[in-house]
Amino acid sequence: MIMRPGQQLLLPASPAFIWGSLLAAFMLNLLPLGRVAWMPDFFAVVLVFWSVHQPRRVGLGAAFVFGLCLDVHQSALLGQHALAYAVLSYFAIALHRRILWFPVLVQAAQTLPLFAAAHAITLVLRLLGGGLFPGWPVLLAPLLEALLWPLVSALLLAPQRRAPNPDANRPL
Repeated sequence: MIMRPGQQLLLPASPAFIWGSLLAAFMLNLLPLGRVAWMPDFFAVVLVFWSVHQPRRVGLGAAFVFGLCLDVHQSALLGQHALAYAVLSYFAIALHRRILWFPVLVQAAQTLPLFAAAHAITLVLRLLGGGLFPGWPVLLAPLLEALLWPLVSALLLAPQRRAPNPDANRPL
């Protein structure tokens, strides 16, 4: 891929760091934070991030398995989050080259429809399963997830930005 002028060359991402961050975001979703309708899905943000930045390491299988685990934890309709996360990961992988071409704030705008589609899938499946409509604040969740994108991007790319052995002759 051709790099933009001024873009920093990144180190390879550690698989342990990738899966550790996915697991940490999943654990954050499991916390009983007073699950209100507008609460952002932290795992979805991290899943999209790694699906965009490392599409060969994080894919549909991981999204589906984590979604099933979240369905079991929340006693939701089995497959509800699994389908939403799989669709989210698929479109993130399909658009990863396009998303990476833009600066971080524009990337957040590019990911907003992905997050909105994932929430729409879970909402439609919940309503088809006989659940209640959670209210209009549910529309805030995708917006908050898109607003979290620059923060998550800065945090998860930080280990890759440092030089392995920096010195005066090798500033990269």
